[in-house]
Amino acid sequence: MEPLLQWLQTNASRIIFLIVTLAAAALIVKGLSRLLRKVLDRSDMPSASIFINIMRVLVWVLAAAIVLKPVFGIDPTTLMTALGVGGIAVSLGLKDTVANVISGFGLMLGKVIQPGDLISVAGTTGVVKDITWRQTVVRERSGNEMVIPNSVLNTASLEKLTPINEGLVTMDFTARAGSDPTAVTEAATTAIAQATADLAQPGTKPLVKLTGFSPYGLECQALAFTRDGVLLSTMRDAMARAIADADFLEQRAAIGE
Repeated sequence: MEPLLQWLQTNASRIIFLIVTLAAAALIVKGLSRLLRKVLDRSDMPSASIFINIMRVLVWVLAAAIVLKPVFGIDPTTLMTALGVGGIAVSLGLKDTVANVISGFGLMLGKVIQPGDLISVAGTTGVVKDITWRQTVVRERSGNEMVIPNSVLNTASLEKLTPINEGLVTMDFTARAGSDPTAVTEAATTAIAQATADLAQPGTKPLVKLTGFSPYGLECQALAFTRDGVLLSTMRDAMARAIADADFLEQRAAIGE
């Protein structure tokens, strides 16, 4: 116990300096995080955690640099030189991470996307939930969250969607040869509208369009706009059930007889 007390007495100033510096860094991080969020919310800059995270890293790196010499007796310049030499090898192993960080900055500062946008990229369609220093989180309509590396978003074809287009569901069907096109479109539209009234986007109506001809009859396509919170598969199921027993439907086209 006595050696420990002597060590604490000898290094009391260093310990106090370390504690004060770390406490100050924690308070600064907390205050700057709140301030940065308010600034981003009030400005036209997109608010995402990438900026908050980078600010936190910078503050803690600065705090570490301050305590190195007086507390641990390590010269920061010597340490930085050593890190610079080893950083070349490390950077090769972290090239994908570096690419993701740079791509994240490009996406945010260029305002390519920001939280709340509806996008379709790399086979994923949904709302951008957040953009971090390494990846972008996209919430799909089903509730699943897809984590996409920023470098993928920066190189892949990215499509921005409107809420109406994101909820668009199409269903192809064939009307019997000789059917009246006007009667077919009216009957299909009425049936689908009644069956999907609780699933459709408010203010929208289903559409039925003729898309061509086949040996079986008229090729048609029904379009409906799904409201938020409803799975697209649920809307497609309701559309199919709505015209499953229709007199104009040509079933042989589906089985190729």
